[in-house]
Amino acid sequence: MGYKLPNGATFEHAATYAAPLAFSAISNASEAICTTVGATLVTGDILLVTSGWTALNNKVVRVKTATATAITLEAIDTTSTTIFPAGSGAGSLKKVLTWVQIPQITDVAFSGGDQNYQDVVFLEDAQGRQLPTDKAAASMVLTVADDPTLAYVPIVTAADVAQTVQAARLNLPGVDKLYYGAYTSFSLQPAVSRSNILTRTVSLALQAAPTRYLS
Repeated sequence: MGYKLPNGATFEHAATYAAPLAFSAISNASEAICTTVGATLVTGDILLVTSGWTALNNKVVRVKTATATAITLEAIDTTSTTIFPAGSGAGSLKKVLTWVQIPQITDVAFSGGDQNYQDVVFLEDAQGRQLPTDKAAASMVLTVADDPTLAYVPIVTAADVAQTVQAARLNLPGVDKLYYGAYTSFSLQPAVSRSNILTRTVSLALQAAPTRYLS
């Protein structure tokens, strides 16, 4: 058993990316291997993935091992051919080159991601039942102290305008890191409340399940 406080955690948003690297195939394995040509990635690189596999598309992952022709995605289990149909997962890998910290966060609010159910009851039933269907769309909102001079402001503003999926990460105390692929939105003006600091919000509409690395 273990626990920790979030105090001291930091949040970062991708600032720059390398050109996308196409992969022509990806394996069904306990750690997926992408087939590439002329790759220059190295162990530890962070990638934003696009893939024909919905469960992998827009996910942010870490490189475990890399050669010019094979990239292993750390802790990405694609063994299920129901979820990951063989032969249909090709796509591209976009390496995050630099990150920018979003400082002065006063609150992090998560919403969604809950399991949805379909209620089923038959004429002869004394009590209905629920069948799991899908999970609700998930998002997170960072409330930040307003300072338009900080380095992250033009980055998240540009991401908002571009309306393309971005990589972001939450660095927890210790070595835990959570990675997200999300659409970024940045509030246009600060919230104003007497005797309270001016705040703005960075909203992330998550497009894939988070990836967590413990070391």
